[in-house]
Amino acid sequence: MTPQLGSLGLQPARERPELLAPPVFAALLGPISDQAFVAEIDPELADTAALTAAHGLDPDDSANCVIVLGKRGGDLRPAACVILSSTRADVNGIVRKHIGARKASFAPQEWAVGETAMEYGGITPVGLPTDWPILIDRAVAEHKWVIVGSGLRRSKLVLPGAALPLLPGAVVLDGLGQTVG
Repeated sequence: MTPQLGSLGLQPARERPELLAPPVFAALLGPISDQAFVAEIDPELADTAALTAAHGLDPDDSANCVIVLGKRGGDLRPAACVILSSTRADVNGIVRKHIGARKASFAPQEWAVGETAMEYGGITPVGLPTDWPILIDRAVAEHKWVIVGSGLRRSKLVLPGAALPLLPGAVVLDGLGQTVG
């Protein structure tokens, strides 16, 4: 059954491959295929606040995927963090410790786009390199339906929160998303 989230016009993702970045579509051919929906949006609404206002959404229905680079010695340790849009990732605490890095920070935009083959503002945990850890805040995993990027700015992917821990390299963590303010 297709979920109803605000005024987003959702369709089964496997039927609209043109609305998904190639690595996202390839990843959706796996175990979460039947649970994935996509909505075409105005690319100017890719930002969570704009999307929420334009489509009458609950801000906590959206999750952000941020790419973090940890460093230890000369090694770069990338990780994806999936948190509710109303929170911030605990990069220098939980993330840094989980990936075994001395230092961690948000990945530069150009690097993240190049490594993920996704557009900035549309990066999603679905279709990331399989050797990257995907750190998911428990609040996201427990959410009935969650809106994430599709790999493109012109669409959004909607999945059950419970589907995200099925992704390769996914780990559910308590406290990854810290309350803002």
